[in-house]
Amino acid sequence: MSDVIQLLPDSVANQIAAGEVVQRPASVAKELLENAVDAGATKIQLIVRDAGKTLIQVIDNGCGMSETDARMSFERHATSKIREAKDLFALNTMGFRGEALASIAAVAQVEMRTRRATDELGTRIVVEDTTVKIQEACQAPQGTSISVKNLFYTVPARRNFLKADPVETRHIMDEFQRVAMANPDVFFSLHHNDSEIFHLPAGNLRQRVVKIFGEAVNKKLVPADQETDILHISGFVGKPDYFKKARGEQLFFVNKRFIRSNYLHHAVMGAYEDLLPADTYPLYVLFLDIDPASVDINVHPTKQEIKFDDERLVYNFLKVAVRHALGSHNVTPTLDFEQEPAFQQRLAPPTVLRPEREASSVGSYRPSRPEPGEDAARHASNLEHWQKLYEGLQLFGDKTAGELEGPPSPAAMAGEAGNTGKSGKMEVLEMDDDSESFSKGQREPYQIHGQYIVSHLKSGFLLIDQQAASERVLYERYLAALENQPIATQKALFPKTIELSAADAALLRDILEEVNCLGFEVAEFGGNTFAIHGSPAELRGGISEEMLLEKVLTQYKGNLELQLGTWDNLARSMARNAALRRGQSLTPQEMQDLVDRLFACSVPYNSPSGRKCFIQFDLEDLQKQFS
Repeated sequence: MSDVIQLLPDSVANQIAAGEVVQRPASVAKELLENAVDAGATKIQLIVRDAGKTLIQVIDNGCGMSETDARMSFERHATSKIREAKDLFALNTMGFRGEALASIAAVAQVEMRTRRATDELGTRIVVEDTTVKIQEACQAPQGTSISVKNLFYTVPARRNFLKADPVETRHIMDEFQRVAMANPDVFFSLHHNDSEIFHLPAGNLRQRVVKIFGEAVNKKLVPADQETDILHISGFVGKPDYFKKARGEQLFFVNKRFIRSNYLHHAVMGAYEDLLPADTYPLYVLFLDIDPASVDINVHPTKQEIKFDDERLVYNFLKVAVRHALGSHNVTPTLDFEQEPAFQQRLAPPTVLRPEREASSVGSYRPSRPEPGEDAARHASNLEHWQKLYEGLQLFGDKTAGELEGPPSPAAMAGEAGNTGKSGKMEVLEMDDDSESFSKGQREPYQIHGQYIVSHLKSGFLLIDQQAASERVLYERYLAALENQPIATQKALFPKTIELSAADAALLRDILEEVNCLGFEVAEFGGNTFAIHGSPAELRGGISEEMLLEKVLTQYKGNLELQLGTWDNLARSMARNAALRRGQSLTPQEMQDLVDRLFACSVPYNSPSGRKCFIQFDLEDLQKQFS
């Protein structure tokens, strides 16, 4: 039997290696930007077309390369950063593996132009499928320009797995921001499809943070600076009142290299303990300077995962540094006087203020005991609510389950797939009478705990989650608006302006037409600022137009990876943030309207995120609970 093990051709080996290094267009941008930083550039430009699928170009004014070095840079494991194994523990550069250009050239068409300051002519090299097609002298400015075209043209299957352009563009922006944040003393710019997204002049770290995340964060930044014998922690953390529901403004850098670490993130969140609402994230940009011999960055080809000699020590130092920063700048928890009604009811003290006290000066309020009449009125109101809650339960002792159930109403709604009972058949919801409304029966719907609506049926009752139901109703309403039924706009007497980060501003420009179909009237106002001339006429109070727009963008970004499509994503995001909230009190008419709208939806059973909108309770099953 002949031997079967053979050495792979270089072209195949390079394509295999490229699978780890070049995962998507953002990987190419990251490697080229880091090479430009290592070259000592003070000006770096990133130019992208079609989310990097057509072109990724990085131009820098760094040291440049000789003709020999330019040619060698495309060989695997060819690098100027290290000479021997021990150099791995004294790295002060971003790159060191010598795999980036070789991997990129294996899956794309690459053109390099480079010149050193001491050379009269530069070098032009064109590489396709790991093969050097052209190598010649050329005119070129000092520094290096590398163009990567037709990414993954040699591996079409890999290209097919790329996400939509907005997703890939977002990843490129993330990588660009990280490199730019780590090097605030270097000028950076990013152009996408001939539009300048970022223009970041050289400056200090605070200026760079504000330029990337937007002017709004400037007043929310708290400097952090803690030095020990082992490491130096510096950077900025956000005040507790500046938080977001989604991650994206949390950055760690170890020796100016961006890293991902859930462990260190946990340390920061521990420092914010009791200062933030649940499921929210503060802003932080933190730099950890530590002896390179105490960390191992050769863990993963992306170099975004590292290991510390003593992780627990770093964890504790980081937690203390953030706490000290917040404490030294008098950042303490504050009372929120704009709580939701449910919380106000639960936290309200048993005492009341007399009218004469309400007119007194601030700080002079004194509680007084409630009058006997007030106490009796409150007890009567509570009793009425309890009676409403248990209204109709006496039917259990008077009628059998068979007598309580009537024939299906002509307007009854059949369940969809997934809404089946124990028998596996579709359940049929029967109204309280023969009217066309689910809630226009003999009894009004009523609200419990400010979260759920009880609506009577002949066979029992429905318990409806008002937030999930509202999301479903609005989701279908917004989808219809995007298709052909734009929502009415309430014009503002005075337009409001909103300033976004450069990345969010670029995203809003892409979907501005669709946003305006949902009832907004938003127009560009120069730079990253937008003017809001109107908002959806049906928008309920309690949230400003600016806040709603910001929340919609945050939700939209979070859904990009789901590949929902622009309309579906935007409708979900808008519905999620414009829906009724838990604890929001409703009148009987509002509850009735919500129930009617829910069961007029094409899919009333679940919210867009998959939560149940309602649960049906049968009297027969309830009766068994009391047997």
